[in-house]
Amino acid sequence: MKNTVKIELPLSDAAVETLSAGTQVLLSGVIYTARDAAHKRLCELIAKGEQLPVDLNGGALYFVGPAPAKPGAVIGSAGPTTSYRMDAYSPILMEHAGLKAMIGKGNRSKSVVDAMIRHKCVYFAATGGAAALIAKCITACEVVCYEDLGPEAIHRLEVKDMPLLVAIDCRGRNLYENPEIQ
Repeated sequence: MKNTVKIELPLSDAAVETLSAGTQVLLSGVIYTARDAAHKRLCELIAKGEQLPVDLNGGALYFVGPAPAKPGAVIGSAGPTTSYRMDAYSPILMEHAGLKAMIGKGNRSKSVVDAMIRHKCVYFAATGGAAALIAKCITACEVVCYEDLGPEAIHRLEVKDMPLLVAIDCRGRNLYENPEIQ
């Protein structure tokens, strides 16, 4: 990738502010997987004032339900799912859990973008259809909670140089609405 920025998790406000829509990144560190069922459970815990089973402060959620690993592999295919299903929950996680990055595919609602601006959060697009390639960037995987959700359980992933694109930055600049942004 040309003009690619390497970034490490966890992210600070200052680090998020350096990222602009259209920037290609290679992300490394610990990320957690979560789809809509897990998001709902996390937000229910927040509403009850209870502690979350994972620390999202400065962290990233990847909207994925990974496929089972083949023998000898860390993880199966791990392609992004459509992000709008998490739109009802994402602002809550930014405000109450310190979420700084989300990874998925597709545009986000105005309420999510507004929350991203308020809480200095970034949304990365992962390339759909590249699930097997993305899986090669995942160096470790373990289920950390909600095993009953099967592939939608929350997994702790260690990633090295996961190729992503800043789709929506913390200023609200949005590649889905302004594809000419470079």
